[in-house]
Amino acid sequence: MLEKPPVLIIDDEEHVRLSCAQSLDLAGYAPEAVETAEEALDALSRSFPGVIVTDVRLPGMDGMEFLSKIKELDEDIPVILITGHGDVSMAVEAMHKGAFDFLEKPFDTDRLIDAVSRGAQTRWLVMENRRLSIKLNARAGIDYVLLGQSSAMVQLRDQINTMAQTDADILIMGETGSGKELVARCLHDFGPRKDKHFVAINCGALPETMIESELFGHVAGAFTGAQKARVGKFEHAQGGTVFLDEIESMPMDLQVGLLRVLQERTVEPLGANKAVPLDIRVIAATKTDLLEASNQGKFREDLYYRLNVMTVDIPPLRDRQEDVPSLFQHFSAISATRQRRNSPALSTELTQQLMQYDWRGNVRELRNAAERFVLDLPPIPGLGTTNANAAEAQAACAQANNLHDRVECFEKALIEAELRNQNGNVTETCKALGVARKTFYDKLTKYGLKRDDFTE
Repeated sequence: MLEKPPVLIIDDEEHVRLSCAQSLDLAGYAPEAVETAEEALDALSRSFPGVIVTDVRLPGMDGMEFLSKIKELDEDIPVILITGHGDVSMAVEAMHKGAFDFLEKPFDTDRLIDAVSRGAQTRWLVMENRRLSIKLNARAGIDYVLLGQSSAMVQLRDQINTMAQTDADILIMGETGSGKELVARCLHDFGPRKDKHFVAINCGALPETMIESELFGHVAGAFTGAQKARVGKFEHAQGGTVFLDEIESMPMDLQVGLLRVLQERTVEPLGANKAVPLDIRVIAATKTDLLEASNQGKFREDLYYRLNVMTVDIPPLRDRQEDVPSLFQHFSAISATRQRRNSPALSTELTQQLMQYDWRGNVRELRNAAERFVLDLPPIPGLGTTNANAAEAQAACAQANNLHDRVECFEKALIEAELRNQNGNVTETCKALGVARKTFYDKLTKYGLKRDDFTE
């Protein structure tokens, strides 16, 4: 919140204005008092970051009309009404029209400060949400959609930027929760088809009795109950992109029809005698090894090779642990805005615990953990305390200037400590840290470490 949130006081009685202003000033606010609603309106705009306290009965424009004017200006500015004893019913009506609260005369100072405090907190959250929205909308490029500064994410963004400019079909491979649909949307949004439809289809969620009609469409009378013609998902995506998620769950008999669509770039609705030409890009996603599935007879081999023109491999979160703190903070900020709460500070201890966790649910699990964190719940149920190496790393990095430097310092110190414990044995060090060998060697290069320096 602002160091001294502004409060605009409107009352035609001078002693009320002065009393309220003095109390709020002592409570840490920046009050400004005026006599009429007209004078207040001249000083207000949508960017006003504070709270308004106004009497209902005013010379000229009264408090009710003033409330309506404020709601037209910005419906999220908190307006607290001051009412006389006989105006309570009017104040209740005003609450229905958007007033934040009302104070009945005579009111004590604590009641005023409490109402203003709640109003100021609410207004700050609204303004912060707007600020974040403007900042996000002003950002351009894939860097602000696919977050992370690890080498794996830098390479992924470069790959997507290149692939987005082509029309080739793409197969995305990644574990559950790794962000396959987000990658598919980036391939669409940063390519020449961005102004056309992006049609996402979960192949595992469509009922088998309807999937052919959903994908390819039908003409009237094609089957019982088909009273009207229906445009299928493929035709609806004309000029754009079709995203087939969980392609491995598509029934074998339907895979034949999909293969024909991919090869001929036409679709024939059920009951039709004429094929419809298609101008689409097809992106498929899977969490399984489709080649292995085809070897087992669970997926058509010819369809696999037709889909596998270009491939995108999404790295699991455990292979880019340096991205965890920034992603966690990003999701915490989003959750805090949605929950109308302040985003809690991320401690060094929690940071190291998050980086040691294996994140089997990948980014989806991390997002849920951030939401629990904002709601004052344990981010990861049963998450243990740090080990001796982590404690040593934490102590070594306590004086780092910022979060990024602390994270890198902590990671380097943790690798050094574990290499020392394992006498330079890379296999055992990778196992203890829970990282892939390639990722581990990338980090050795990044931090200028040599395993021979840790062998006796």
